[in-house]
Amino acid sequence: MVHRKFFLASGAAAAAALATRTGTLAGTATVDLPFENGTRRLAAYPQKRPLIVLTSRPVQLETPFSVFDDGPYTPADAFFVRWHLADVPTTVDPSAFRVAVRGLVDTPLSLSLDDIRRLPPVQIAAVCECSGNSRGFVTPRVPGGQWANGAMGNALWKGARLRDVLAKAGVKAGAVAVRFNGAETPVLAQTPDFVKALDIDHALHEDTIVAYEMNGDPLPVLNGFPLRLVVPGWFATYWVKMLTDIEVIDHVDDGYWMKTAYRIPATPTGGVAPGSTGFATVPINKLTIRSFITNLSDGRRVAAAKPTPVRGIAFDSGNGIRSVEFSTDGGASWRPAGLGADLGKYGFRQWSASFTPVAGTSYQLSCRATSNAGETQSQTAVWNPGGYLRNVPEIVTVTA
Repeated sequence: MVHRKFFLASGAAAAAALATRTGTLAGTATVDLPFENGTRRLAAYPQKRPLIVLTSRPVQLETPFSVFDDGPYTPADAFFVRWHLADVPTTVDPSAFRVAVRGLVDTPLSLSLDDIRRLPPVQIAAVCECSGNSRGFVTPRVPGGQWANGAMGNALWKGARLRDVLAKAGVKAGAVAVRFNGAETPVLAQTPDFVKALDIDHALHEDTIVAYEMNGDPLPVLNGFPLRLVVPGWFATYWVKMLTDIEVIDHVDDGYWMKTAYRIPATPTGGVAPGSTGFATVPINKLTIRSFITNLSDGRRVAAAKPTPVRGIAFDSGNGIRSVEFSTDGGASWRPAGLGADLGKYGFRQWSASFTPVAGTSYQLSCRATSNAGETQSQTAVWNPGGYLRNVPEIVTVTA
């Protein structure tokens, strides 16, 4: 158990404090993401290398995409950050931290971190992806954080099963859902507190865990230290950070962040025609199947007349990746790619291919994944007012 306090500095203070370690004063460097108004600054916060800043209050940081070519697990110091409310604790004392278990239970509890760690530990590799990942590419554009493709990451999470935590309290008959709250709070009284919920069956699923480690170390503060909910296969909006409250309830949660926010059209694709109104919606839930090229960036020049390696990653909501195909002509034709090791059905699956380019020729490289359930990526981009569920094959243009 780690017994220490963490301090979360402001972006400016963090940049100054880490300037000597990073070799540059984070915040002065910028990157240009590939869409309109895509210029972003870089900043290094505590426990983080320089990341792409979407907003500083609340803190929202995107992973530079080149990181995903370094291996199947995203380093904790490069993992994206997404808080919803600006009032995030600046100090966390693990010895004093408690998570309440209450509501429709036999015995309300106040559990310490040591209490959680005494429960049978489990480890699971899983992708954590922001619901708004890739929103910057949506056409027509929609409101919200204009992320590129780096609001995601894959880690090895360790913790206790949520069902074991609930078993300690004893769930009563009539339980319908479990509601989760964390230590972040709104600045203004009229701002709804960030509270999420899972139906009781999903809360009791063997893969839903209360995590205290990622990639073998305690969670970084910005990723939810000391405890966060991990809901493999579902979007990160459910992965509540700095988890302080678990409440069993006898009804479907009707709070703002379930009833109003993070909703998608109740259509087979989760999409509607741009400008549509009056359609029924449901809470966003499962990840879409996606794949990416990680070692080549758009506009790159490659050597002609010799094999050019192409690498990437693929993932889905938990069926696991059956195959990945690779294209050099923007998806007009496809060829099989080789798959890397299977590290778990919820995690990144690496893939590889190669092609031999002809001098003076441009190539539109692309990839598409198929899951063990037969789901594949859509050739047509889904549109909805939230900018959610993008999973078209992405194109990377290179020239020999």
